[in-house]
Amino acid sequence: MNEHTLSMRLERVAAHIPAEARLADIGSDHGYLPVALMRRGAITAAVAGEVALTPFRAAERTVRENELEQHITVRLASGLAAIEPADGITAISICGMGGETIRDILDSDKARLNGKERLVLQPNGGEQPLRQWLMENGYRIVCEELLRENRFFYEIIVAERAGPVSYTAEELYFGPLQMQARRPEFLLKWQHILRHKQQTLSDFAQARQAVPEDKVREVAQQARWITELLSTNVNSDGQ
Repeated sequence: MNEHTLSMRLERVAAHIPAEARLADIGSDHGYLPVALMRRGAITAAVAGEVALTPFRAAERTVRENELEQHITVRLASGLAAIEPADGITAISICGMGGETIRDILDSDKARLNGKERLVLQPNGGEQPLRQWLMENGYRIVCEELLRENRFFYEIIVAERAGPVSYTAEELYFGPLQMQARRPEFLLKWQHILRHKQQTLSDFAQARQAVPEDKVREVAQQARWITELLSTNVNSDGQ
């Protein structure tokens, strides 16, 4: 993967960045996403933010080698601290981190969000607490996508500030739009997870030390939700 050929995962993230956006790519790594979008003429400006020195230097090099220093600013900063008001950011991408980490990045610097940006988030797990934060902060999920790459499932969550938003516990767990669409990859993912939950419950039952009751209840509840979700799909397919 490089600035010429993005991974399938980053290509799908790129597809959700609005045309002519001013993008802040937080945790930009080598800066491939903003550089690829700028090379395509898809965005008008970008900030590539990195907290670690090695990827920061790599992003600087990618921008310099593509002669895009006038359009892409690379900043060594933690999370949203890479964004300055003068940047006029209209889209923020945060990819390849745990959902809790993305949530914490958004929460720790909420003051830097103007509420008009589109958030394009690609968590590696931990989607539920991330959706919870979006709901509690008035962000509506406008698009969700799930893809499988190198045997792993990746979710993309696109959100925009919309005022009060309410999702059920199940919608926060599965994704409100994913639940409605019920695409094959989505069902396959949850079949995998159900097997894992059932194995976990079996392990709990055989554990020598008592597992905290609230933990058992939580996993059992999730297993029920998944079973209901999959059985509903079977029923609807059979009609």
